[in-house]
Amino acid sequence: MNETTGELAPPVRSILDAAADRAGGDEQVSVTPRSLPAAFDAAERDGRVPVIAEVKPTSPTTDGEHTTDPVELATAMVDGGAAALSVLTEPEHFGGSTENLQRIRRAVDVPVLRKDFLLREAQLDTVASDVILLIARFLGDDLEPMLKAARDRGFEALVEVHTEAELDAAIDAGADLLGINNRDLAQLEVDLATFERLAPTVPDDVTLIAESGLSTTEDVRRMREAGADGLLIGSAIMDGDPQTNTERLTGVE
Repeated sequence: MNETTGELAPPVRSILDAAADRAGGDEQVSVTPRSLPAAFDAAERDGRVPVIAEVKPTSPTTDGEHTTDPVELATAMVDGGAAALSVLTEPEHFGGSTENLQRIRRAVDVPVLRKDFLLREAQLDTVASDVILLIARFLGDDLEPMLKAARDRGFEALVEVHTEAELDAAIDAGADLLGINNRDLAQLEVDLATFERLAPTVPDDVTLIAESGLSTTEDVRRMREAGADGLLIGSAIMDGDPQTNTERLTGVE
């Protein structure tokens, strides 16, 4: 672990400590990915807002746990217009699993992002997905070699940032899929102005995704106007009927 900042909210520190102890795969995976930028383009052509809908059984920042079969949730989101899916594979704090991701990826025809806290190259080999998440804050100087290792396996890689320094590091490492997280992992506070502040400095050839704190159609419009090519939305879709919620957030005019 090569964390670039010191203080983290206790739930995040607990997640990171668990991730550091988690084993990787025994053999290097090889992936032929479904393209996330192409899925965004297809959604745009169809008149939909490009949304990555997140299958999240539970979370340290939400109450309760969803017991609906993850494949049922995922297919409902796709039926509602999701351009792609994010699937939690972190087991201890989010109730996720690599098995859920495998089942979901077999059941849908959209790109599937593996959302987890990956700290070592071997952890890339736990399961095949189309896209993997790399969090700049947690990888520090290891970001560039992890990005290369992911691409060597065929993955598309979404690099998540929250600060200007992390954004600069991601661009320098060669990130072409960039997620700006509106949630500060030090305090777990959400501020949509984070995206608005950082987005103007992102190169035009980078696919830019707004993450966290998006719950209303007004939030969606705000992030799109600020330059978001796509949006990653979890709780606002999971809380209630996932198909109806996805339809509402992808159909913003």
